[in-house]
Order: sequence, then structure tokens, then C-alpha cells
Amino acid sequence: MFDHKCRNRSRNFKLEGIHKADCAWSYHWQRSDNDDLYNPAMHIHILGICGTFMGGLAALAREAGLKVTGCDAGVYPPMSDQLHELGIDLVEGYGLEQLALKPDLFVVGNVVSRVRTTDGQARYPLMEAILDAGLPYTSGPQFLSEQILQGRHVLAVAGTHGKTSTTSMLAWILEDVGLTPGFLVGGVPLNFGISARLGALAPQQERPLFVIEADEYDTAFFDKRSKFVHYHPRTAVLNNLEFDHADIFDDLAAIERQFHHLVRTVPSSGRLIVNGLEESLTRVIHQGCWSEQRSFGSAVSDFQAIGDASHFHVLQHGNVMATVNWSLSGQHNQLNALAAIAAAEHVGVAPDIAAKALSRFQNVRRRMEIRGTVKLGDGDVTVYDDFAHHPTAIRTTLDGLKQQMLSQQKPGRILAAFEPRSNTMKLGAVKSQLPWSLESADLSFCHSGGLNWDAAQALSPLGDKASVHANVDALVAALCAVVKPGDQIVCMSNGSFGAVHGKLLAALKGTTR
Repeated sequence: MFDHKCRNRSRNFKLEGIHKADCAWSYHWQRSDNDDLYNPAMHIHILGICGTFMGGLAALAREAGLKVTGCDAGVYPPMSDQLHELGIDLVEGYGLEQLALKPDLFVVGNVVSRVRTTDGQARYPLMEAILDAGLPYTSGPQFLSEQILQGRHVLAVAGTHGKTSTTSMLAWILEDVGLTPGFLVGGVPLNFGISARLGALAPQQERPLFVIEADEYDTAFFDKRSKFVHYHPRTAVLNNLEFDHADIFDDLAAIERQFHHLVRTVPSSGRLIVNGLEESLTRVIHQGCWSEQRSFGSAVSDFQAIGDASHFHVLQHGNVMATVNWSLSGQHNQLNALAAIAAAEHVGVAPDIAAKALSRFQNVRRRMEIRGTVKLGDGDVTVYDDFAHHPTAIRTTLDGLKQQMLSQQKPGRILAAFEPRSNTMKLGAVKSQLPWSLESADLSFCHSGGLNWDAAQALSPLGDKASVHANVDALVAALCAVVKPGDQIVCMSNGSFGAVHGKLLAALKGTTR
């Protein structure tokens, strides 16, 4: 049943049988024994639908039986492909003509703002029209909280790095043991092939389980709290924490404050799983904690790992409880696995069972995803796609590949192609860390298009091991000019990177050595 409360009385009208008020309002659905949770006639229109979060939200709403449409600009796979497969109609841009769709509710992504172009025109005219007409709107996280997460045991994974991978691992563990979790992931886990689903109530659970990637970025232009404060988890993973999102946070302390807001929402019967290696998270917990805690990662943590990241023992309170043997590499993934195992234990999955499930974990698209292999001379050249978009993530990705090559006695070099595309990178807030992040690469190629800082100067400590290129075609040409048999090419960006993977593979096929 759809209900609403108006703060100011004004003229009322009806649209598709749902009573609304032309005023500032809040809304909620109510469930009764004889009602479905969702109004099947309801139509939502999502602004910024192709973002990873909003696209997953669209999939959940569609699965729930709602009519879903949406708009965005500059869409790219895999999210656009997934939405089309779900039968969700996409509109390019944010034009006023979309008011004619007459949805019951507009769900607004945090890409949308009140910003004006240099000529004074609104960059998002649809949003301005919604405000002018007094039409109902809400944020994506609020919609998710009120319409999807109510009544569920939410397992939230927060952290600067590894959220997508750890969320995917945890969802897969619960799926593998038959708990049928719902989930919303900021990527596409290969075990599922989709980024979101509602899930179901498992016989041994009091509530349906829902695993969510808990982002610290702000909710919307009208709600500057971090997204994760809306989720009210009973199980919360604090994976790591360092400075990021320089466009909205002044310093690390500001982010720590938001993380503590998340801690405040976990009930006393809940559990916090905290990376014991992170001083920043220690500071967060010292601000106050009212829930059970489990730590992982350090020598004195509740959960520890011993061995190579691809094959390691899991210790709980110093006792070997399980062994993880999988295809993933890197200490970051080893820590992600410990976090997922500790979270799964909170809902009744024993560590040894969780570890066996991880042996069948297939990773996530755009996390060291092999995009193609080309025969070159007497060896192969492999092209990877990775989402790394922060110096620490770049470092852990390249370190993991180097460790894997050494353990497998695999010859060849690592060639890193990267695009500083995130807001933090574009602002140059962490540019001084780039040489450190690329130390495991034999050669590095930077796409500098759109930057307002000198990438060549920032990378100068690497000498002739790094080069800077103003466009993707120039980068591809420079890389192909030096590639050798056995090289591993890692392309890193949180965007489409100008289709660099396909261009590289095409160029390599025409290369002779």
C-alpha cells in the first residue's frame, strides 16, 4: 500500500490511481498480511541510472515488479547491457521531455546536481523541472532503505578499497551454502552474472539476508550524508580507510566521521568486522562502539591468514580453521577473503565451509579480468581490465600480479596503462603517490586527457619507465611499439578508458616481433 505525508497542504491530484500531493512530502510503503510489499502499478524514473549503484537499484525495482525507466549521459557497458536485458528503457540525457513519462516517483542519483553551465543553463534541466513542478522525488539510498532493506538482515561492506570484491565474495559464500541472499554490488560478480537481486528467506534464517556494497560517497545533492548511513546493517565490514573523494571530503578525519555514523547504526546484537591493520579504523572505533566486534588481518586479530594469497590457511583465535585455495592473487584479496569469512560466520556459516565456497569464487568483472590474449612471436601477450582508480588500488593490483607471476615462474614484464579518472585523481589530490603505486610495473603509460595537473612531472621519479599521452590512440601506439612476447598489460580505470582494451588487442594482432 502506498502512503504519503504532506508537510504543507496544497492542491491534491490523482495519477494512475495513486493519491499524491503537489507539495513537499515524504513517502513510504506499508506491508500488511494481505498486501504485496510493492505496488505493481508503480512507475519510477531513475536519474543517473547507469551508475553502478543506480543500475543495481533499477534491477531490484524491476525484479520487484515495478515499471522502471531511467536516463543518463555517456552510458557504457556492462551496466547499459544489463539494463537493456532487463527490459528497462533508457533515455539519453536529462531533457525536459522526460516529464511526459509521468512516473509516480523520480529516484535521483548523486551524479545529478544544481550546477549551471558557463552560459547559465542548468546542466540537469529535468531536475529543475521536477523541483519547479513539485513532483515527488527521493534519493537512491533512501528508496533502497525504505522499500528493499526493511525487514532484512543487511550485511554491509564498507571501505576505501575492496568493497566490490568483498561484497561479491560474501554474497557468493551465502549463495553457495544455500542461503539465497539478496545483494547489490558495484560491479558484476561472475558467479552470478548480475549486480543485484532481491533474494529470498532461507529456512534457517529469521530474516532474508541482503549483502550490500556500502559506499561512503554522498547520497544526493539534497542529502550530503554518506550512502551507507541509510542501510542500517546488522553485520558491517570496515575493510580499510584512507583519504579519497577529495571533491567532497576535506581530509581523512571527515571520512572517519562518516564511518562512525555507520558504526552508530549497527545494533548491539549486530557485529562489526574491522581490519586490524588500519589505524584510521582504530580511531573510528575509539569514537564509540556499541556492537560485537571481530578483527581480521593483523597478528593479534580474531581472523588471520598464513601463506601465499592464492593458497592460505585461515586462523581463528590462533587455530587453523580452514584453507582457501583459489585463482585470485594479492594480499588485498587475502584480506578481503578474511573479512567475508568473518561476516559469513555472523549468520551461521562456519569458516571451513566459507573457505570451500571461496574456492569456487570466480571474481568480478573489471577486477583483473582477462579481455584477451594475442600470440606474439614465441609467447603470448595478455590484456587485463581492472577498476583500480586510486594509488593504493593500483599498487595492490600490480603487486598481486607480480607475486602471481613469480610464484608461477612466469616470464614477461608488466605494462601498466592507467587513466586518472576518479574525482580524487583528476583533482591531483593523490598524484604524489603515483610513482609508488607503479613500482611493480616495468613500464607505465598514463592517459592525461582532461587533467589540469602535470602528469609527466608527477611521474618523473620513474624516469623513462613512465610516459604520458594526451589521447588513448597515442597511448596504444606507444605501448604496442615496445611490447614483447610474454608481457602482461594491465589497463586501469573506473571508466571506459576510451575502449582501450579493444584497441590494444586489435593493434597487437597486427604487430609482428
